[in-house]
This record gives sequence, C-alpha cells and structure tokens, in this order.
Amino acid sequence: MYLRNIAVGLSALVLLSTAVEARNLANPYTPSEQRASFDGCADLFPANTPIKTATIPASMKPLALCSDTFAVLYSQTSKTPLVVVERLNAAQLKEAKGEERTNQFYPDPRIPKAGRAELSDYRSQHPAVDRGHQAPAADAPNAHAMAQSFALSNMVPQDPTNNRKTWSKVEADVRKFAKRAGGDVYVFTGPLFDPGYGTIGDNHVWVPTRLFKLVYDASSKRAWAYVLPNAETRIQRPMDYDTFVKSTGLKLLGNLPVSGSVGRG
Repeated sequence: MYLRNIAVGLSALVLLSTAVEARNLANPYTPSEQRASFDGCADLFPANTPIKTATIPASMKPLALCSDTFAVLYSQTSKTPLVVVERLNAAQLKEAKGEERTNQFYPDPRIPKAGRAELSDYRSQHPAVDRGHQAPAADAPNAHAMAQSFALSNMVPQDPTNNRKTWSKVEADVRKFAKRAGGDVYVFTGPLFDPGYGTIGDNHVWVPTRLFKLVYDASSKRAWAYVLPNAETRIQRPMDYDTFVKSTGLKLLGNLPVSGSVGRG
C-alpha cells in the first residue's frame, strides 16, 4: 500500500508537471516579452542596438516583439515580420541540436487581431504555401524557444519547394558557420515585397517576392547576405553587404564596422 501510494503520488506529480509545461507553452511569453518593445531583448542585436521602429514607414504599422532567442520587427499591415534578428553561437546551437520540433503553429496573442495573420489564412491556398520560419525552429535551444518559433509573427507565406530545400540549405549553412565562428553571429532574416506581390487569406497576408538572410560575424566584422526569389530556385553565391544594401535598400547594420565578406578579407 505504501509503495502504491508513492507510485500514485509520482504519477500525479508527472501529470501536474506536464500540465504546467503545456500551459507555459500555450502562452510562451514572459511579462517583458508581452510588451511591444525591444528593451527586453536589445542583447539580441549587434552592439546592443535594436532597430528603431520610428525608421519604418508608419503605413506599415510596425511592432517590436521580443522572444527568448530572437526579435521580430513586425508589420500589422503586411501581417508578417519585416525583419527577424537572432544572435547565434556554438553553445546555443549545440543545445538546439537535440530539441524536438513541435509543429504547433499559432497566431501571436501579442498582436491585435486586426493586425495579425491567422492559421486559416494559410489553409487551402492554390498554389499551396508553407508557413516559412524566419528564425528557424532548428536554432531553438529548448522547448520554450521552440514554442515561440512557431508563432505566426515569425512566419511568411513561402513557396514549399523553396522553404524545404533551398532555404533550408541556406539556414543549415548559416548554422554551420556559427558553430565554428569565434563568438556571436547575428542573423537578420526577412521578406521583400517587390511590385506585384500577392496576398493570401481573409486577412490579406502579404506574400514576399524575395527573401533575405544577412549574416554579421561580430568577431571578424564580416557580413554577407543571401537574397533569393520566393520560388523554386537554386542557391546562389552570397553577396557582400554593400551589394545587399543596394539590392534591398535595407541598411540593417547601421554604422557598425564591416571589414569584408564571406571568403574575403
């Protein structure tokens, strides 16, 4: 009887722990992260200098959103992120390697309903689109960060072949570099909406024409970027930072020193 009571007690503790974890993952944002500000995650940006929402056209209705391992500059007009910023290093990616992918997508509860994408926007689209992560799930070092990575505020409508093959290879190449880098590597990822972009769903979520990923190695001061069409395509040689700025109009590194590009001094 005594042993059975212990067993029952342990089972109850396991169930309670599971329930608490499920509740935490259902609302995976701390009080600080529930505020529309980069104040709580400035350390995710190079030189602790977040992107200023005031630099974004007011027509895009920008929001600053913090998560544990990435920051999102979000648009309530496009219903997508504009830029997602991560700070990667070897230690974080070592922890992320064994983390189980959840695939539990959800609309971000921090964004007013009128300004956010819903799960229904991505369903039954012709042609089909993926919910394309900007901060990859494979970068998440724990269950909490993994849950946050599946918020729709971290997604753009992406061509399925692009998402699962070409862009996945880009993400893997960036992880490979960050694992052997001498320190922190900052990654800026986002959509580009050239004239003629489309929309999906009742909430008119903008569909990118191109996607970018800019990498900045804080130790070597090198920067390079991938800019690819949101379509079935082949991976292309990354471009240097100046070419990226000219191609996109995005000067995401501000006044930070850039001493070279990938494979170059």
